[in-house]
Amino acid sequence: MRAVADWWDAVELWVTQLAFPFQVVLAVVVVLPVCWGVAGLLDRGVDAAVARRSRRPDDRRPADGP
Repeated sequence: MRAVADWWDAVELWVTQLAFPFQVVLAVVVVLPVCWGVAGLLDRGVDAAVARRSRRPDDRRPADGP
């Protein structure tokens, strides 16, 4: 765990030493796709949970009927 903390400290130091415009570009290139992916996963998870909660035994239709 200490190795991960040391690596993160090195990355954080590198980012803070960049000029501000480069920090913004780096944040946009990295943070936006990550946030988009997390939002998509949360959306799918919530949709699945709502679909699971809204199912009722009487909502099932027979396979051969309309």
